[in-house]
Amino acid sequence: MSEAPKTTPDSMASEDVIAFQGVPGAYSDMACRAARPQMTSLPCTSFEDTFAAVTSGRARYAMIPIENSSAGRVADIHHLLPDSGLHIIGEHFQKVEHQLLAPQGATLDGIKTVHSHVHALSQCRHYTRRQGIRPVVHADTAGAAKEVAELGDPTRAAIASALAGETYGLQVLDANIQDIPHNTTRFIVMAQEPIDPPNNEGLVITTFVFRVRSVPASLYKALGGFATNGVNITKLESYIIDGSFTVAQFFADIEGHPENRMVRLALEELSFFSREVKILGVYPADPFRGTINGD
Repeated sequence: MSEAPKTTPDSMASEDVIAFQGVPGAYSDMACRAARPQMTSLPCTSFEDTFAAVTSGRARYAMIPIENSSAGRVADIHHLLPDSGLHIIGEHFQKVEHQLLAPQGATLDGIKTVHSHVHALSQCRHYTRRQGIRPVVHADTAGAAKEVAELGDPTRAAIASALAGETYGLQVLDANIQDIPHNTTRFIVMAQEPIDPPNNEGLVITTFVFRVRSVPASLYKALGGFATNGVNITKLESYIIDGSFTVAQFFADIEGHPENRMVRLALEELSFFSREVKILGVYPADPFRGTINGD
């Protein structure tokens, strides 16, 4: 087994560094270690700081969570990606196994409150209700574990990763407490420059954003080319980008490389009916997608 990468101090700069939002022990930290085990992970306070670590050269890549199988998309990230200045060059699916962590000597019966990120609390809401534990929202899971360790209160627990428990010296009172066994978070890996994969070597994902006016049939017309050209859309989400609620921006993933003739025709038709199309990345599909499709 290869040695797990260390978490680098904030001042360190290296081509072998991958940045993530959160503190050491976060699930994003785990994703960095799993997807890029040869690299050193760099904790950042916010997503903007994570992007900046790459654009400034302090990190080569950024590991960014996009969505969770039970809690949905990560708040605000779709608004931030188009203006990040970075390109998606890969993806990673991380299984999320939540642990109930508490100071040494605490007991499950004695826990009154549990601290964690809102998504983690949502993913364990049936468990905490059964246990009669009051949830307390925290900025992130590993940060909650760190605070619980610092307080040392045996009535307080955190929902976080096993790595966070090891990092901050907490005991696991109950393991794998997520309500859904297949709880998984999808991450994207971002870099300053695009790294387009070959068109003819395995499944490729193309991610882009586009805008349409809020008028009848605009989306139908914009997406018609994907249907007629047989291009599979695997993800499509919308969100309002102005205060008047008249312009919607869509975030989409499709299967296929823009150099593929059918994909190119579909994107051309999309551009004809859309105000703006911006490709965020073209990258190899993670092998996890094959398990989703039963391959």
